[in-house]
Amino acid sequence: MMWDYNLPKKKKTKSTNFSRIQFVNSFGCSDDRSISESLKLFELIHLLTTNHKTITRITKEVVEDFAAENVVYLELRTTPKRNDSEGMSKRSYMEAVVEGLRSVSTVEIDIFRGSDVEESHGNGHSQRKKIYVRLLLSIDRRETREAAMGTVQLAMEMRHLGVVGIDLCGNPMIGEWTTFWPVLEFAREQGLLVTLHCGEVPNMEEINAMLDFLPARIGHACCLKQEEWKKLKSYKIPVEICLTSNIRTEIISSLDIHHFADLYNCKHPIVLCTDDSGVFSTTLSREYAIASSAFGIEKREMFELARNAIGFIFAGDGVKLELEQIFDLAAERLQF
Repeated sequence: MMWDYNLPKKKKTKSTNFSRIQFVNSFGCSDDRSISESLKLFELIHLLTTNHKTITRITKEVVEDFAAENVVYLELRTTPKRNDSEGMSKRSYMEAVVEGLRSVSTVEIDIFRGSDVEESHGNGHSQRKKIYVRLLLSIDRRETREAAMGTVQLAMEMRHLGVVGIDLCGNPMIGEWTTFWPVLEFAREQGLLVTLHCGEVPNMEEINAMLDFLPARIGHACCLKQEEWKKLKSYKIPVEICLTSNIRTEIISSLDIHHFADLYNCKHPIVLCTDDSGVFSTTLSREYAIASSAFGIEKREMFELARNAIGFIFAGDGVKLELEQIFDLAAERLQF
């Protein structure tokens, strides 16, 4: 890490009980573990999520958990998997995810259907709590180019079921960026937005290539050097910040040197996320509390941090407008 941070004086943590935006991995523990150990845990979880019923149940529970935290917009990303022994194809895997969304009964679900027309899962104009859910299909770096293209094709075919983008994830020490660049470029040409896990390990050649791709967002951005840091800022690429994940995987040694502070102070586009809440034993509320305490951010500023995330979501302008209205009403109640 090669940046100087101007950290504000630490202040007492205050309540941050307001609406939030969240981008999250869907399937995933609380002990610190290296990135290699964490990736092994993810592989174990993938081995356990091999039948449709499990996928449906986990999806339902994930959405209900985030809705209970007052999350109003959730981007749920998952890697479609094939399991011949269970009769599971990538498509049937995603159909099980959608079934999980439809089975949620504790909160009203809004699912994207194109051109910002909403399908409201629930009782029409219900006064129940509502959460917008959008899906990102993840490409694992272990996949071939052909398999990755299959995921993109599936995403295109399932747009009417809430799919809005593509994520590149997986072990950053496996696979080559050049394998996936043409696939991701094709996805973008088809109107899918792209986010990349970037800078989890110090591979400057790949980091530069990823930044030059100009993705809609990147995740983590932990291992950039000074020149890459300048490039990120000049491109104004939004960064998904995962404080607990970065510390527990030992990518960053302590919050005192976390790049959140520099990005926040220079008003770079950022959004707080959990990474995988199950694997890292955290919640979005906890991530906001950590940021407030560690970096001395008051309640009003935390509210604005959450509200500003609306500008970086992958939903369309209609959803963004509705979310802004939700936050405006919350600001009135909180007397901001």
